[in-house]
Formats: sequence, structure tokens, C-alpha cells
Amino acid sequence: MNAQGEKFMQSALKLAEKGISSVEPNPAVGCVIVKAGQVIGKGYHKKFGGPHAEVNAIEDCRTLGVTPEGGALYITLEPCCHQGKTGPCTEAIINAKVARVIAATVDPSGHANGKGLERLRQAGIEVEVGLCEQEARLLNAPFFKHVTTGQCWVVLKWAQSIDGKLAYADQSSEKRWITNEASRSDAHKLRRRAGAILVGINTVLADDPLLTPRPSQGRKPLRVVLDDQLRIPLECQLLRTIKTSPVLIYTHQAAVDANPQLAGQIRDKGAEVLVYEGSGPMPDLRFLLEELGKRGIQQVLVEGGPHVAASFLREALVDEICVYIAPKVLGSAGTADIGEPMACLDRVIGLHHVQSKAFGEDVRISGRLENGAPLDKVVDSGNPS
Repeated sequence: MNAQGEKFMQSALKLAEKGISSVEPNPAVGCVIVKAGQVIGKGYHKKFGGPHAEVNAIEDCRTLGVTPEGGALYITLEPCCHQGKTGPCTEAIINAKVARVIAATVDPSGHANGKGLERLRQAGIEVEVGLCEQEARLLNAPFFKHVTTGQCWVVLKWAQSIDGKLAYADQSSEKRWITNEASRSDAHKLRRRAGAILVGINTVLADDPLLTPRPSQGRKPLRVVLDDQLRIPLECQLLRTIKTSPVLIYTHQAAVDANPQLAGQIRDKGAEVLVYEGSGPMPDLRFLLEELGKRGIQQVLVEGGPHVAASFLREALVDEICVYIAPKVLGSAGTADIGEPMACLDRVIGLHHVQSKAFGEDVRISGRLENGAPLDKVVDSGNPS
């Protein structure tokens, strides 16, 4: 494939990015249709349940008064050939009489996995696969991980001052947030990507959060609380808004045995109480993530405090880190020092595919981790919740 073909696929990848935080749990997909070396149609998957990228690109051609017949269709993911919330994209492509389809990568889902490409070949369409494949797989890394392994993609997010404080010691309304409004708005995009948002009980007790994406765009992520001693207040916002979005309390069996009445009251509120067993003070995070993965949750956003963050890093469960840094030194006015529990980690954790972006005076730094074996030789820092 020549440089011009790569340019067209890069354009399709840029289009696909526009769907992130709106299409999940579907993958973000972009499409460009080319004829005589010129782009004649563009499209991307805009929202979950809506038309796919190929259909939007074909419609774009027609809106512009051109025909895709005989053209080349560049697509960032193998076109679907099954009936889901929308019709098979392969049939739309065939009916448009496209001559060539260039797909960045195969869709590994059970209903696809090459079937869509084969359907196109059977219809006499020339098919090529692999152009910009790495970029396409990185774009939809959570989708690929869940489809191929059944495991959740874990995003660890926090906001901090320059000196590593995650909160003001004074929690009055005017000092509730460290970062600015633009940073917080961007953080809600992370929530809209997630199928579950997770915090520790200390965050619930200190902040009484809602843990919902705003605007929601119809998303109702599962709100998960690590609460090993079953300390969640019955009147907290999470339990008062269960009709808005479900809640799961992850606690130790011993806490339920010690206070079955409270566990029953929590269930009566509509929340699920999921228990784990074990003699140690640390919750079984792997079991929790496996359970969430079985429920079809692709992405988990971990928004807990320093101890929760350190726990996920210690167990090598984090795939992506996103940190918002405000240009403030809080000193004694700050609390929840992210550095203290991180002392339990005995090696450097490097990020790759690092990106930075400014939001006013704030800066967001994000990157991917290469997950491997859990970190060893770790000093237990106590209750992570």
C-alpha cells in the first residue's frame, strides 16, 4: 500500500476518535471512501445503537451527490456481517458497489473474526487487511482486550496538585476540587467510556459522590464501592440514586456475617452486595474484575484515593493511567498524598504511548502500561479501601 493509502487510513482513524466516549461498548470506527484519488465520503460511528461508520460514509457520498460505485473504502475495523442493533454493514457496502475495501484490522468478535471480510470477497470485492493495524488496535484497546480475553480494561485516574495531594483538607464547597472545570469536564468523558466506575469506601465517606457521567448520554455505568467492613451510609447519594445507575458493594464475607441486617438493608435499597473471602486485609481485586468481565463490562474506571490506586498498581491490574495536574502546591492545606501508598511499589512503572494535553492551566498526562506479573516484595500499606 502506498503512502497515499496510509494517508486515507489515518484520516479514517482520526474520524474514529470522534466516537470515543459515545459508542462504548462498541468499538470506535472511522471510514473514508476514495475515488480517483479523492475523498468522496466520510463517516464514523457516532453513538451506540446508531448507524455504523460505513453506512454514514456511504450516505455522505449520496448527500454530496457522488456515487461510491467503483471506489475504495478505507475502514478501521472489519465491517460487520451480522444483524445487531443495525443491519449488516457488509450488505450496505455490497449494495453500494464499492470495488475495494481496505480494513486496518480484523474484528476478533465471535460474530465476525474474518466473516465480514469473507462475505465481501464472495461478492467480488477486493479486500486488503493490515494497513495501520497497530494504530487501529491501540485505538480500541479496551474492546480488543475484552473480546479476546474476557478481561476488563482498567483505567486509573486521579487529579492532584503539583505536590501530589488529591484533596483539600478543608472540604468546604469552594475548595471541593483541585482541578478546573475544563479538566473535570474532560474527566467525565472517561466516565462515559466506562462500564463501571470504582472507588473505595473512604471516597464515599469523604465526598458522598454520585459517580455518574455528566452529561450521561444515556449511559448508566455500574458504580462499584470497595467496602471491606461494610461502612457505606444508607443515606449516601449512591444508594439514593440506584434508579439512575446501579450500585455494587464489594465487601468481605466476615463483614456480612457480622452485620447481616445492614447487608439486607443495602440490598433492600436495590444495591448488589458481592462478597469475597480470605484472611488478608486486601480485597480480591482480580476476582472482582473477573466478575465484571463476565458481565460484559469492557472498561473499569478506578477513581479511588491513593490506597486504592496503589492496590491496583501493586497487583499489575492497570492498563491505562490518566492524571490531571493543577498548578498548585497545597502543602499542609492538602491531604490524600498519592506518594505515600506508592512507596509499597518496589520498581518503576513506565508508561508508553504517553499523551499530554492542557486544559487552561491544568495538564492531563495519560499513558498505557504493559501488564505483567504482580509486583513482588511489596510492603503491605494497610486497608486499601
